Amino acid sequence: MKRTTPVLALGLAAALALSVGGAPAQAAPSDRSSSTPDRIELPDGWLPEGITTDGTSLFSGSRADGAIQKITLRTGKRRTFAGSPGRIAVGLDHDTRRDVLWVAGGAGKELRAQDADTGKLLRTYRFPSEGDRFVNDVVVTPTAVYATDSLSRELLVVPLSTRTTRLPAAWRATTRSLKGDLRLAEGNNLNGIASVRGTLVAVQSNTGRLFTIDPRSGRTTRVRTGGTTFVNGDGLEPGPGNTLYVVQNRDNRIRVLSVGAKARSARVVDTIGRRDFASDVDVPSTVALVKGSLFAVNARFGTPAPQTATYWITRAPAR
Repeated sequence: MKRTTPVLALGLAAALALSVGGAPAQAAPSDRSSSTPDRIELPDGWLPEGITTDGTSLFSGSRADGAIQKITLRTGKRRTFAGSPGRIAVGLDHDTRRDVLWVAGGAGKELRAQDADTGKLLRTYRFPSEGDRFVNDVVVTPTAVYATDSLSRELLVVPLSTRTTRLPAAWRATTRSLKGDLRLAEGNNLNGIASVRGTLVAVQSNTGRLFTIDPRSGRTTRVRTGGTTFVNGDGLEPGPGNTLYVVQNRDNRIRVLSVGAKARSARVVDTIGRRDFASDVDVPSTVALVKGSLFAVNARFGTPAPQTATYWITRAPAR
């Protein structure tokens, strides 16, 4: 999800540590930085899954109705972009060139482009299929927007022009059949997707395998990880250099990978576990990297009464 890293103002923790209702956040552990918030409250019943950043704000989407909350890191100011019944927001990515949020629509079989300042729905791209489809995560590159479908062996594509910032027409949305090493298994298949130094990488949640994807041919190649797998793999976030963060949601951890040339191989160099998060963590799904910190949204899959449950964003050091 987004990759720029602004300088955060002092006093940020105080501005963001308050919940929507004004209750104080939990006490910070010893690794707390005065310039970064440890815990950011989301509205009760928010049902978050995706998170991204434009470098100054965090954006969290809601699976309840597709609403999006924009939280300005410097001031703590919040703005909620309204959703609508039947709509959901899963993966998010910010398109810096167009200042647009690209929002994966889950079972709605769609990808939405929304203004990152106002939330206005600019265009909807639909990907019909004969069976079920779950548009799960999304990444923006200079030439296209790519989204994963967790129920099929297809890559969802919206081509972008390098000559103009205008959004492509809705009919330009297309699919690319995937071949090669990827094999579908029972459950949630392709999930998080990222561009790592120009190479598309996705994680298959049920098998824990990483794959590169050639967007032109649709060929998938398994990334060599020395036998390590990432079951429950969810969001992927590129870091500086050859770093890739892999979120394992129900394991409550983030694996830190060093990725080889063209992402042919990767090795685990660190693990961010429960005790490394600056506040409570409960099924983190995706993360956004901002100035040395990973902001993880807690999806809390399986929590009782999710429509009224509490939700929050937790900071972890980006190692």
